Amino acid sequence: MLDAPYIDGHGPLLLNRPTSVGELGEVVRRTTAANEAIYPVGGATMLEWGLPPTKPGIVVNFRELKSVIDYPARDMTITVQAGITIKELREVLKREGQQLPVDIPLPERATLGGAIATNASGPRRFGYGTLRDYVIGISVMNDRAEEIKGGGRVVKNVAGYDLMKLYTGSFGTLGIITQVTLKVKPLAEAVVVLACPCSNDAISTVLDQVLPRTVTRPTIISIANAEAGSRLGLNATMSTLLIGFEEKAETVRWQVSQLNKELPEQVTKFASEFQGEMATGMIQRWSDFPLAPPTTTTFKANLVPSKASEFFKLADSLSPKLALVAHAGNGIVFGHLPRETTVEQAKEVLDRLRVEAVSRGGNLIVTRCPSSWKSVIPVWGQSTPDRALMRAVKKKLDPGNVYNPGRFVDGI
Repeated sequence: MLDAPYIDGHGPLLLNRPTSVGELGEVVRRTTAANEAIYPVGGATMLEWGLPPTKPGIVVNFRELKSVIDYPARDMTITVQAGITIKELREVLKREGQQLPVDIPLPERATLGGAIATNASGPRRFGYGTLRDYVIGISVMNDRAEEIKGGGRVVKNVAGYDLMKLYTGSFGTLGIITQVTLKVKPLAEAVVVLACPCSNDAISTVLDQVLPRTVTRPTIISIANAEAGSRLGLNATMSTLLIGFEEKAETVRWQVSQLNKELPEQVTKFASEFQGEMATGMIQRWSDFPLAPPTTTTFKANLVPSKASEFFKLADSLSPKLALVAHAGNGIVFGHLPRETTVEQAKEVLDRLRVEAVSRGGNLIVTRCPSSWKSVIPVWGQSTPDRALMRAVKKKLDPGNVYNPGRFVDGI
């Protein structure tokens, strides 16, 4: 695990692995006294995301901060340190028949703190929301080695500023998350996903006409093109529509039956139904897709959900051929460019898709590409007016520019 870490070619960087919040505070004090930077790392699953560092510094791996602090299962909340992996957290919750229903790529490596810092999510975002909906308390080590706290350990706590949403998605630029309180949900009695191979035109019909009117309540509405399908174990020669349900067994059975009546025959004709562990395994593979090899360049587009199928069809028509997964109910599209793509080809494709995403109410960012490309490809997409506010928040909460300097949007 990162014995001599590099970040975008910068390194090897000195690595610290504090085993307690007190040790972390000492590391912060020493580093700020030396006028150096701190680059927080958890499971290192998303280390390629972002711009290169702009300041000499050290890597702080908080993976050893992984204790379960409090778990009053009847209250449907849990308080843990941020270094716990998503897999470890799932195992703790499963023993009480509970879950954090947010899909995180590579859960055996990804830490809760890293997932919150990047606001990671997956296909079940449509039915369950994102980490912003589940973090009800947070502790963060600031640039003065002080552990600041927001929220609390009960769901109905409304005291103070909503620091939980501020730090979720902050990319480690405002401090190191040390402890988190989450609200959790019961495990679903049954999980079923329908995988429906069909043309992009048929998928558009389902997304535009059927699902807006359906009386069912899917938790997943996602699409994979043929190139992505081979990576997902679908053996597909065309795109695949994935629709998932999680509820009581009887409710799921009714919803699957009802949806099969609503869907066009061309969609249901070759559909496959997956249940239980096979269904959850498929969901995890779709969750892992943004970090799946083999590729060197990956993008994430977000746009108005009603425009997701149009964007997907455009991206699927481009050359070189892209591997694409769209969480269409949320307007999020992930794409991998072929490994042999040149920087000139990548820039041309990504520029075209970015223009389309912006015209449809969104943006496009590059989550992975060779370090040398980041000077010519706008990794964080088109600049937006809210970034001035983000810069002001960074200056206020981290005036010494200690945490992850230069790596976030517009070099924040």
